[in-house]
Amino acid sequence: MVGARFLCLLLAAVPAVPASQIPAQLRGDWVITRLIPTRTISCWGQRDADRLLRTHIHYSADSLAWKNYEVPHATVTAQEWTAEDFFREYCGGSADSCVDFRQLGVHANAAVVLTIPHPAAHITEATTEIPGDWVLLKDKSTIIISVCNLYFEAHRR
Repeated sequence: MVGARFLCLLLAAVPAVPASQIPAQLRGDWVITRLIPTRTISCWGQRDADRLLRTHIHYSADSLAWKNYEVPHATVTAQEWTAEDFFREYCGGSADSCVDFRQLGVHANAAVVLTIPHPAAHITEATTEIPGDWVLLKDKSTIIISVCNLYFEAHRR
């Protein structure tokens, strides 16, 4: 029940945040704690995924930073996804590469996904994403990030 109340407050707060700012509930330091097992096809292997674990992401009102990568003057797009819409978008009709709320441990009927566009970064040869540029707000102390179609849980530090 607490999770549902938090989600309602969170969803009410996100649309009020200007698109040019990172929402207050995301600001601060986060530690990537685990790879979430999903049924997705990724451009990364286990070694690439393991390199993200125990690293930190920092969000301020207008920036995203991970290791030596920074997105200054970051703008944010927030979108609320129902579980059904998320399934349609992230499964794409293929059972071979599919992620849904259940796999991610999201028990709510809807969740907010934030995206932070940026110039291409060179994290590995396989991706130009920066960890933390796609974020699903799970609860007040947990976010889910996606890199190369792998999903990681991060906790507030």
